[in-house]
Amino acid sequence: MNILALDLGTKTGWALHVRGGKISGGTVNCAPGVHAAGQRWVNFRNHLAEVKRAAGEIQVVYFEDIKMHKGVIAAHVYGGFKAQLELWCMVNNVQMIGVGFGAIKKNWTGKGNSDKQAMIAEARKRGFAPVDDNHADALAILAYGLNAEGLVRQPIGRAA
Repeated sequence: MNILALDLGTKTGWALHVRGGKISGGTVNCAPGVHAAGQRWVNFRNHLAEVKRAAGEIQVVYFEDIKMHKGVIAAHVYGGFKAQLELWCMVNNVQMIGVGFGAIKKNWTGKGNSDKQAMIAEARKRGFAPVDDNHADALAILAYGLNAEGLVRQPIGRAA
């Protein structure tokens, strides 16, 4: 089963698990140009297409499902990313599963309120080299997804 995990945002963290256990990922900057606000959605959709091409197919996308935002702009931007993801999943017949950040953090570090540095530290402890906190969060979301799908019974790491 190929699983894509996403930490949605202008800097979207992603992690991909493909059959055989290979894990790849990173962070993609979807920031728009100065006069092209819609470009962020084009950048995001292009990235999804690239990941799908690399994987061959994706059966399920796990993503951090945020219910509250610190500001109106952040809420609008997140809603835009989520809408683009919903559309992409529907068109590509991919299941989409949202997970709350507390569950992701508890599954990854044992604490539901871990900060960014703890998430990065746990990724490194597991043998990954996260490029930033968004990538570390995507790895944590992937770990949650792998556990939920019954594909990994132990913590994920490079050897998984």
